[in-house]
Amino acid sequence: MSFKNLFIKHERSAEEEAWLQEEIAEQEDRFSQIEKTMEDLKPIRAQWYREFFDRISTTGFNVDGDEKMVIPRDQLPVQPDGNEDRVVWKHGVDGE
Repeated sequence: MSFKNLFIKHERSAEEEAWLQEEIAEQEDRFSQIEKTMEDLKPIRAQWYREFFDRISTTGFNVDGDEKMVIPRDQLPVQPDGNEDRVVWKHGVDGE
């Protein structure tokens, strides 16, 4: 399978380029705020995971109709060392 370069070069006026840079800066600012909020939620999110795992290992989850399936604690997933939840954004923030 060959790589297709779908990039189309566009000529932009100075006004368009200024507008584009302003939009990019605003998006990066919004992303930074979202990322900070998600970081602040980290302890609460860990509690949500524990509560969810406790719920599916005791009362189970709905499979079909009234049928519930309980997952044994030894079959629950474990987060690998060094693997953290993160906000994913294709382009990231400058300086990363």
